[in-house]
Amino acid sequence: MRSICVINHKGGVGKTTTAVSLASGLSRNDKNVLLVDLDPQSNVSVSLKVDAPYNLYDALQGNIPLKRCITNLAKNLDVLASKETLVKAEYFLANKLGSKMLLRDLLNTLEHDYDYIIIDCPPSLGILNQNVLAFCKEAFVPTSTDFLGLDALKKMQIIVEKINSNYNHNIKITKVVPTFFDRRTKICKNTLIEMERMFNGVVADPIRTNSKLREAPMHGKSIFNYARSSNGAKDYEKLVDGVLQMGSIRVTEETIMA
Repeated sequence: MRSICVINHKGGVGKTTTAVSLASGLSRNDKNVLLVDLDPQSNVSVSLKVDAPYNLYDALQGNIPLKRCITNLAKNLDVLASKETLVKAEYFLANKLGSKMLLRDLLNTLEHDYDYIIIDCPPSLGILNQNVLAFCKEAFVPTSTDFLGLDALKKMQIIVEKINSNYNHNIKITKVVPTFFDRRTKICKNTLIEMERMFNGVVADPIRTNSKLREAPMHGKSIFNYARSSNGAKDYEKLVDGVLQMGSIRVTEETIMA
């Protein structure tokens, strides 16, 4: 199983769009996927119109078994939803012994149920995000192609290194996803060049600015179901293909090592 958090402490960089598109695209390629909405704003749940009787907060409190909190949304695609009550989870975890590992231990019970767990993280550095970083093996960082986006990306690298040190973990930034890319503007082109210089080999093809990506959540659909031929769908399909290829390389390497 591959565990991937879609994370950036800066808001407005396309985290939810990336998480939803990645999870949807992988499920369309016959991969069993769990999409976890870790944001109290419930952007994943709103974007896909998820109607869930129970959510992540119920599971964290231990009131409802985790698997009862998971909603099947489509073939190969399940969602662990959130609501505004997730705000309380920060206080709940802060006062609970072993809180730093609670979410990690909870999600670890699903290790054999899915090919991928994709987690949409809120723009913060609270206990929930620390839990996720301690659980996941990979971090995908959507980054707007501008000066502030590049600055936030640099800080995320430092944050990941601190989490690894504090939690004795080894999460890696395996994809930088440039977003809101406009090839007509100099700042976008220069920022992309700098990203590729700093993170050689892990920068995905840029996600172009596309109105269909903004419209899709209004209809409760992923970009693939809403506008299959749009530039947004084509760009995220490239990202999905790259992730699948990474998985194939990993399987080959593990087979050789075995």
